[in-house]
Amino acid sequence: GVPFFIAAPTTTIDPGAGDRRAIPIEFRASEEVGGYGETRWSPEGTEAYNPAFDVTPARFISAIVTELGVAKPPFDVSLRGLLESG
Repeated sequence: GVPFFIAAPTTTIDPGAGDRRAIPIEFRASEEVGGYGETRWSPEGTEAYNPAFDVTPARFISAIVTELGVAKPPFDVSLRGLLESG
């Protein structure tokens, strides 16, 4: 498959989060993606699916690049090592 890398600061990593399905995802306002300034690309009042972030399943991730180094699978072990070294 195609390698998939994530670049993220360690402040966004929560080793205690557990299963990805248990992570609460904030949803942002539809207006944030419906236009810019005076320009609209969706009709006024249109609803949009606008999560603040997503959670990519670990099986699709080749490595996670952080300011402390690169974590490779298994991520529970490599990320713990990076976080403890920082």
